[in-house]
Amino acid sequence: MRKGTSSEHFFESDAVQAQRERRAAKAGNKNGNPIALKSKLLAAIRDPSSPSALLIAESTGSVRRVNVDTGDSKQVYRGPSTPVTCVAVGGPGNRSVFAGSWDKDIWSWDALSKTPGRKYSGHTDFVKAVVCARIGGKDCLISGGADKKIIVWDVETGFRLHTIQDQTVSMMAVQHLTIDPVLSGPDAAVLVSASSDPHIRRWRVRLDGFEQIQEASPGEPDAVRPTILEHDTTVYRLAFDTEGEETDLWTASGDGTAKGLSRGRNFAPDDTIKHGDHVRAVALTDQWVITAGRDEDIKVWDRSSGNLYCTLEGHYDEVTDLVLLDGASRVVSISIDGTVRTWSLDARELDRVNKEKEDKAKGVEKETPAEPAERLMTAEEEAELAALMEED
Repeated sequence: MRKGTSSEHFFESDAVQAQRERRAAKAGNKNGNPIALKSKLLAAIRDPSSPSALLIAESTGSVRRVNVDTGDSKQVYRGPSTPVTCVAVGGPGNRSVFAGSWDKDIWSWDALSKTPGRKYSGHTDFVKAVVCARIGGKDCLISGGADKKIIVWDVETGFRLHTIQDQTVSMMAVQHLTIDPVLSGPDAAVLVSASSDPHIRRWRVRLDGFEQIQEASPGEPDAVRPTILEHDTTVYRLAFDTEGEETDLWTASGDGTAKGLSRGRNFAPDDTIKHGDHVRAVALTDQWVITAGRDEDIKVWDRSSGNLYCTLEGHYDEVTDLVLLDGASRVVSISIDGTVRTWSLDARELDRVNKEKEDKAKGVEKETPAEPAERLMTAEEEAELAALMEED
């Protein structure tokens, strides 16, 4: 145990102290053009009203709109006094911002005016996930909590339509929710949920009821399984691959892997990415699989080969979410370190990053651009000389 007079040293192991010092030394880097905020950043979605803006859930109890191109972060949706863990946009005309909080409520605001709206109360523990859907002509809000419950709400009235819990396999805290873009229709939404247990569950939700979808067991046509079970521990994120023909489901897990589950094979894994530590987020393009998590790095994988193509280093604490922008030509990462970083996914830029790392490992110093030569004449004198030369 390290000793010292600083309060930071009390009850702190050498490993913890070393990690803190490493992060402090790394904090000043400018990789990814960081936008520094004064809170831990817990989740993010793309703002549908702007091609370059995010809505970010902050530990300070607010949702902040951040434009990654201009750096503007002044628009804030305030209300909760505890951390906000998740954010969604929906309601009539996609005019409402929703956020789940540690205070067990879901808060809402008008997206344009930031005026607080209805508050949805019903969970008995932290709200961890929110998603919006239109079911049977109604705008619905679906939330998941640490209380192991999924609640479906009528956005307009605040009425609780359904409380969903797994009756076959004990469900732990809900971590993420997403809507299946293929199987959902006007009358029913197919909801996919991830939780602190390794089970992934699917639900068909209607206004008048819901049912858990039983899964055909891969390789056993006559057998069913109550859940999709392909991970060893917590599943943190779910993402449907809209780039592929079959819209497969991708997952990010605490077991250190991200997996592509094939819809055509009853959600058996087709691809497994071994990130190496807790994977908190996964994003997909037609060329790349991008993963990030506790090891602080963003890893870009070649989809055709499954090989690691590039590691983007810059964050100095856990990465909590990834958001694609500009038709998937850029990815934005957020972190517990309080920074928002934007990375190009152009192969030439990734090659440049790899080359810089190779040169650094070999001890090759990066060339510093030469200082411009000192001007011997003023701009006016240069113009006058040019005029005289033209006359000659």
